[in-house]
Amino acid sequence: MFETIGWSGDAVVLLDQRLLPGREEYLRLRAPEEVGEAIRSMAVRGAPAIGVTAAMGLALGAWQASSLPRDQFLGRFEELCRMFAATRPTAVNLFWAIERMRRRVEQAFSSGGDGTEGVLPETVAADLVREALLIKEEDIEACRRLGRHGAELVPEKATVLTHCNAGALATAGYGTALGVIRAAIEAGKQVQVVAGETRPFLQGARLTAWELSKDGIPTVIITDSMAGNLLRSGGVSLVVVGADRVAANGDVANKIGTYPLAVLARENGVPFYVAAPVSTIDLSTPEGDAIPIEQRDPSEVTHIGGSRVAPEGVGASNPAFDITPHRYVTAIVTERGIVRPPYVETLRGLVAGQ
Repeated sequence: MFETIGWSGDAVVLLDQRLLPGREEYLRLRAPEEVGEAIRSMAVRGAPAIGVTAAMGLALGAWQASSLPRDQFLGRFEELCRMFAATRPTAVNLFWAIERMRRRVEQAFSSGGDGTEGVLPETVAADLVREALLIKEEDIEACRRLGRHGAELVPEKATVLTHCNAGALATAGYGTALGVIRAAIEAGKQVQVVAGETRPFLQGARLTAWELSKDGIPTVIITDSMAGNLLRSGGVSLVVVGADRVAANGDVANKIGTYPLAVLARENGVPFYVAAPVSTIDLSTPEGDAIPIEQRDPSEVTHIGGSRVAPEGVGASNPAFDITPHRYVTAIVTERGIVRPPYVETLRGLVAGQ
């Protein structure tokens, strides 16, 4: 298994996903602002991976600011929290990771008894590095557990349709939707994967196909517009996708194109599963319409590989995500198990550990 995200002691190390599949190059980012730009520019992407990367970026910034007085250290840390929060608005794992790192700072300083004495910023910075590395390891283990639960939904011989990239590249390792596929194969099942190309950024064609090919998993790429015909033909056993945020009622924000895929799956009687860790579930957001949708640069639509494919002067809309209403979601697979409707009840119980 290749490594998506790493920590070198003085830098955050990221596999630059913008260059795949043509080149496999790693970025060594020695400033937290560089880490933030890597998230914004999609050198790293995928909700869990964004959360892990932001945690490491905050740890890097804290380590670099550890010689400052306490108040200045806290000011710098909060500045970085705001900077990372502004990079990608839809992926809730980003905000989950930021809040977890904030709590670690509060806990570290409060351990001094009166909240100030006996605790140095360098001690807190070391705690944050450990916390970021723990978040990474927890994410990998959560994906493995999620995969084992999801593998139960995969027939002994199956063709699985997926959208975007919800694999090792989108997490700290192993993957969510692709984690289900990997676990099913590890359990001895025969799985063929169909990957939608995922316009406009081509995560399916560039990334999902790349990492599955490295694992030797049979994969076929289709254009996004071919999915309906394939589902109607009976050539798909199930659809499994990841998520950037799951609302309290089970509505799902995922890469643009997920919603029509879910509708087509329902129309043709094919199960539609969402694979996401508990950190992606946002009970504070009541429904999908309340989820902020990132609007990206129109040039991603008008250009492919830097070459213009649309006439000069023609505009383009580029929402990065769409909302799939919960009624189209057969089940949601997490590291704590599989939940089904009514999601308002089952998701709340899942998050509460019931």
